[in-house]
Amino acid sequence: MRWYLTGVVVSGFGTTAMWLVSGIWVKSLTGSDGLAALTAFALWAPALLGPLLGTVADRVRRRPLLIVLDVAMAAVLPLLLWVTSADRVWLLFAVLVLYGAQGSVHDAAEQALLATGFAKDRLGSVNGWRVTANESVKLIAPLAAAGLFARFGGGPVALLDAATFVLAAAAFAAMRVREERPAPAARTRGAWRRETAEGVRLLAASPAMRSPVAAGAFTMLLAGVNGAAVYAVVDGLGRPPAYAGVLYAAQGAGSVLAGLTAGPLLRRVPERTLAAAGLALFAAAAGARALPYEPAALAASAVIGLGMPWVLVAAMTAVQREAPAEAVGRIAATAQTAVFVPNAVALALGAALVTAVDVRTLLPLLAVAGLAGAAVTAAAAVRARGGAAAGGSAPGETAARS
Repeated sequence: MRWYLTGVVVSGFGTTAMWLVSGIWVKSLTGSDGLAALTAFALWAPALLGPLLGTVADRVRRRPLLIVLDVAMAAVLPLLLWVTSADRVWLLFAVLVLYGAQGSVHDAAEQALLATGFAKDRLGSVNGWRVTANESVKLIAPLAAAGLFARFGGGPVALLDAATFVLAAAAFAAMRVREERPAPAARTRGAWRRETAEGVRLLAASPAMRSPVAAGAFTMLLAGVNGAAVYAVVDGLGRPPAYAGVLYAAQGAGSVLAGLTAGPLLRRVPERTLAAAGLALFAAAAGARALPYEPAALAASAVIGLGMPWVLVAAMTAVQREAPAEAVGRIAATAQTAVFVPNAVALALGAALVTAVDVRTLLPLLAVAGLAGAAVTAAAAVRARGGAAAGGSAPGETAARS
């Protein structure tokens, strides 16, 4: 566990730094806001192929795969030292696409390794600590990256990120987990496509996985709109745009608390119940941001930071507990795609809505939609509990109560 979390922390620091600096780097070289915004899309775009990329994690042992992926990315990142002018920005975009693809496979392999390397009743705690580690890093990495870029440019940031990948590879190499060698993959034509489709089918067919993942997707859809409205919220408070950083810091503090509490809660309640509670908290807090008072905005941001990770941890844990061991990678990647694609769509939708609809109307409507989604998720949890009482157990419930 110690080495796994060490790998998460160091790689998360480098990834956060690179994510922030890539946009600044492109803007400084080209002067184009549009190209700078495309850096985030380049990082995210490979997630659309998540189900296909995640199949890789089911064909090999996961710990060696994590090590190879991290070492490979460490070898690629120094190429960015060559990006010193606008006509070389294409190389930065190419590396960012590779970065996103590596991240999709890496995440799938991580989820699969956790599912097979830790006891089922510990998965909620492990995922919670992972969130805490990631969110804690996000409180310091942006400042460090921005300062390093301002003083030395983008090249040293790329080298720093490469070094964090080397450290992460070393941490994963130090892990002591026992993995069975996967069964040999079929070599017939279309085997990869069939394996990928099987992962999608298994996720859709399991209520214990489907319901928390659906709650995660809906939460991230609403979160995209909520995120697009942040500057309108700041305007309503009569503050300058930079005040958004204060709201994000409050949200980060809430997310650290979410990671610390998710594990203990998942030992007492099933994933669907935690997902419903997290969605309800997120929705109510998003609605409260429409109030033109700083204390309300800060408290709402912290509660958003608490509720949203609860939903995501519930979805991850449900997949890890319920997915067949030989298919965890592709199912986890499919779930990640299902959860995060709506967020990207909603960011664009939210930008249009914020322009057309007053935030004092938009955010309360978002809250109503979120509370309705939470009610649907809670109803699914109640039905599952009723099925467990009638039949002795229900998928996904036994592990949560162990």
